[in-house]
Order: sequence, then structure tokens, then C-alpha cells
Amino acid sequence: MNRLPLAALSLSALFLQACMFSPGMHMDTDRLLTEDSAEESLVQMVQITPKVLIQEQAVQPNRTVPAALLDYAPDNYRLGPNDGLFITVWDHPELTVPGGQQQATEANARVVRDDGTLFYPFIGSVQVAGMTQEELRKVITQRLSRYIEQPQVDINIIGYNSQKVTLSGAFMQPGFRTITSQPLTLLQAVGEAGIDSERADLSHLNLIRDGQVYTLDYDYLTSHPSEVGSVYLKAGDKLHLGLNDARKVFVMGEVARPAALSYSTSRMTLSEVLATVGGPSPATSSGREVYVIRGVENLETEKATIFQLNAQSPSAFILADQFEMRPQDVVFVGAAGITRWNRFVSQLFPSANILGTAVRVGSDYNDIRNDN
Repeated sequence: MNRLPLAALSLSALFLQACMFSPGMHMDTDRLLTEDSAEESLVQMVQITPKVLIQEQAVQPNRTVPAALLDYAPDNYRLGPNDGLFITVWDHPELTVPGGQQQATEANARVVRDDGTLFYPFIGSVQVAGMTQEELRKVITQRLSRYIEQPQVDINIIGYNSQKVTLSGAFMQPGFRTITSQPLTLLQAVGEAGIDSERADLSHLNLIRDGQVYTLDYDYLTSHPSEVGSVYLKAGDKLHLGLNDARKVFVMGEVARPAALSYSTSRMTLSEVLATVGGPSPATSSGREVYVIRGVENLETEKATIFQLNAQSPSAFILADQFEMRPQDVVFVGAAGITRWNRFVSQLFPSANILGTAVRVGSDYNDIRNDN
């Protein structure tokens, strides 16, 4: 009896079972779509096409600067508690430098008290909190004129201590930044504090002002034409730069280096993700099975989405470069059919040639029959 038909039959039987029992992960899209009705299914399959890209871009968050931040224009510096002043009364050194000419300027400074008042000889306590330098100069000049004929008064701020902004989060130097007579911009404050690029989520810079939280996409606003340079900070503002701990994309399946990728910028594309992990394995991956799995917060109210990219298509590279990832997305590259077959075979016959094994099975069967 011819041994080859039996060998082929054995081989075919093994092949038919291979995909079912092959080890490793496999995306069975047919089962996902047919196992449950459309109403009951927890997921929806979406082919990545130019139309889908347009729909995805339409739901991108607003990346403009809020009008409320642009409406604020800094006024002249207003004095407050702990500010240090150097008050000069020309031709009256006993008032200007009561400690003597040999002492440093700071030693002769007048410090605004915690209650916002300032003591000055002859005129006593003056409520200075909220005044500008010019307003205080006029008050002191007017009151001194009762004791000094035509006093010439000059005021300089030598210690700015009353107005501060707070920076926290992924800054290299978090803490306080002082507002002086020179207005402090948001860009200047961030630049002085420095950004920890390895830990920062540049898409989430929160500015908290008067109990209101404004979330700014710092990466986008500084890399595109915007009005972020016109945002000024005021006393009491808080800047918090988020951490990128939760801003990750997970890459699994038939890629060179499966990994969890953290990203700080506001935009990371599917092509960048695949390039970072070395791309799909040319030997084991299926070009038709590149998936992006996007979960939802509540599966009871909305469906998760599985996006599929046919990487065998010439336009796939363009589509992948325009498809923007979201935090917690999972990229899965499926194995080619022959890869799953080989893995199944390797589980059964780790070092043997499957065809030779099938032939030997047929030979043994014929020998038994001949003996009978």
C-alpha cells in the first residue's frame, strides 16, 4: 500500500488542529463578532481607514489657551507683607540710612509688616499693602511735608517677598517663583523651573487660579502657533505638571521587543510605536493582523474598540503615521498562520521533521497490516 496518502492524511489532520491548539496569543476576530449579537457584544471592530482618521481627529481635546487666562493683564506691582523697601529722602541721611553710610543697603531696608503696615519716622505707621511704589511715594511725601520743607522722596523695592506662584509635579526645580515688578509669564516660570522630560506628561499642565483648574497641552501649545506666550501669572497661581506614569502604550505579540512605552508628548502615532519596538517581526508576524485595542471606563455604557490595520496595504504606512495613540492603548501584532502551525508542531515534535514523522506513522501502520 502507498504510504504517501496516509502520510498526507496524517499531516492534514495535524494541520487542521494546529491553529486551534497552537500556543501563544491570537486575535480571533470572527469569534469576537459572531459569538454575541451586535447589541450584546462588548467590543466593536473598526478598520483603520482615512475616514476613521478624520473621525478620530474630530474628537481630539481643545488645545487652545482659555480666554480667561488671556484676559488677565498684570498691573503695576502692589506692595504686600514682607516686601523690603529702601526709602530715600534726599538731603536727609538720618532718614535714608539711619544705621550709617557704612551699612549695607539691606540693613537700612524698611520691611512691610504682616498686617500690611510700614513704620516710618515722623509719620508713624502707614497702611501700604495694595499700594504701588508711586502711590506710597506720594503718601510719604505728603506726610513728611509737615516736618520737612519740600521733601524729595524716592522708593525702591529691594525685596520681593509678598507675591509668589507655586510649581509642583514633574519640574526639575519645583517650589516657589517670585513675582516682581517685571511680569512673570507662564513660559518664563516653566523655563526657570525646568522640565523633567523622563517623568513629565507635557500634555497636562494644570494652572490653578482662584479655584478654577485650566488644563493646558504644553507640548502642543509650544510646538504650534498659539497664544501661550501671552499668559501671565499672578500671585497665588499654582502650576502642576503631571507625571506620565499612566501615559503608556502596551505593545504585545509578534514584535521585536514587546514593551510598555511611556510618552511625554501630546502625540504618539501607531507608526512611532511600532518603530520604537523594532517593528513587526518579518519572520513570524501577519501583516493583516495589526490591532489597536482601546478600552473604555464603563463597558456597561459604551463598547471597547479594536482598530485593525492591514499592514500589507501600500497605504498602511500613511495611515499608521496619522493614527494617534491614547494612554492605555494596547497594540497587538498577530502571528502568521504558518507561525502558529510551526509552534503547534514544535510542541508535539520539538526536534523532528513533521513530514518524516507522518511517513513513519504510515509505514508502521502498513507493517502492522501486513503482519496480520
